[in-house]
Amino acid sequence: MTPEERLQELGLTLPAPARAPDNVRLPFSFVNLRGDRLLFSGSPKSNMDGSIAGPFGLLGEEFTTEEGYAVARDIGLSVLANMKAEIGELSRITGWTRVFGMVASAPGYTEQHVVVNGFSDLVIEVFGPEVGRHARSAIGVSGLPLNFAIEIEGEVQVAGKGLIRPPS
Repeated sequence: MTPEERLQELGLTLPAPARAPDNVRLPFSFVNLRGDRLLFSGSPKSNMDGSIAGPFGLLGEEFTTEEGYAVARDIGLSVLANMKAEIGELSRITGWTRVFGMVASAPGYTEQHVVVNGFSDLVIEVFGPEVGRHARSAIGVSGLPLNFAIEIEGEVQVAGKGLIRPPS
């Protein structure tokens, strides 16, 4: 079963690829393919149209761990949409290498690892335990760009070389 088929079986839909707000300049790309390595930049949750969804604020203050877990899972869908736009088919991903989750945290909040489990759990559900297995860190930070509550970055291995779409 392909990752796309697994997403469909789970009843999940990928949003459009992420796009920065008009007033924000990003001198980098959301996804960077180098040989068989695909690195994805720190990503927040996207709306279905690809616009940035947030949420904005601190875990342990404005958001509960359970709400953070759900957001991290949705960030996974946003990341998959960005990668799919870059490489064409998610089945080109042969292994998840590393995931790094940053959680904007109120003082004393210590459940960042549980929040980022939302992302990790989605990856393993979609790609299976062999391809989806990854190393991971989850840290609490006092703030993230644009006041995002959660941002996740990482790296995967990809079969085949080169972009599917021409660079913009």
